[in-house]
Amino acid sequence: MFPGGMGNMQAMMRKVQKMQADIAKMQEDMKKRTFETSVGGGAITVVVSGKKELQSIKIKPEAVDLEDIEMLEDMILAAVNDGLKKVEEVSEKEMSKITGGMKLPGM
Repeated sequence: MFPGGMGNMQAMMRKVQKMQADIAKMQEDMKKRTFETSVGGGAITVVVSGKKELQSIKIKPEAVDLEDIEMLEDMILAAVNDGLKKVEEVSEKEMSKITGGMKLPGM
């Protein structure tokens, strides 16, 4: 059934269990981290948690132009999206370390 018998199956199961534990730990560690990004030469700065929650937005007064609110909105969107992208990139990198680059469904 399995090459090498049940011993190989048990060893494989131990590896899977360790991988699951490592993934759970990595996910918990990610939740505790924060990611900061800024756009517009520092005009807008956002902090996003590893849980992909926006924690803060800082807007320099010179970024506020009442004649061009759309630009301010675009900068806020860009900063938030960049922060979320950083969370995703770091999460994927950490996951790849655990899985050896193997893509797991739902991860």
